[in-house]
Amino acid sequence: MTLTPSHIIEYLFCPRFTYFEYVLRIPQYEEKDYKVMRGRQLHDDRLEQNKEYLRKRLGVVDKHLDQYLTNDLIRGRVDEVLVLSNGEYAPLDYKFAEYKDKVYETYRTQLYCYAWLIEENFGVKVRKGFLVYTRSRHKVVEVAINPEDVEEVKRAARSIFAIIDENSYPKATRYKARCVTCTYRNLCIK
Repeated sequence: MTLTPSHIIEYLFCPRFTYFEYVLRIPQYEEKDYKVMRGRQLHDDRLEQNKEYLRKRLGVVDKHLDQYLTNDLIRGRVDEVLVLSNGEYAPLDYKFAEYKDKVYETYRTQLYCYAWLIEENFGVKVRKGFLVYTRSRHKVVEVAINPEDVEEVKRAARSIFAIIDENSYPKATRYKARCVTCTYRNLCIK
């Protein structure tokens, strides 16, 4: 078994997601969520439309589309792996969202996971990533990626496997406001 960026994001939201979903095997039913389904359709549309397009103003000289990458702990499908003119690589991810002068932590975490996968699969260091906000006229936002960011997702992945392997019930998030919208709120011991 390998994890996805969604698993890492859920764990960082609250470690008990891992316990409920992968130890007790209680599903979340995210398939019904409109934004999830619309985002998947958008992903497929973008791949078809952007096959030949290089974002020259970002310094892109080549790209790898729809890259399914794995390592021993995680797997993910990167919309675009950009090759920049300075020899660096960067993930680019399309978001079915509006840009509201803030990059959400979930989007950052996803880019950090992709950076980890790109570093291991392409043998390069990743220092930045890009988000395309499709509902804000395809606004492109650059996100810095530091080695500490990648280390945080690596630690999270190891912690997830420890919860699963040891069947351990982790502490809940310390941010109790998150419990209000949690899909597991009726099962969780507060």
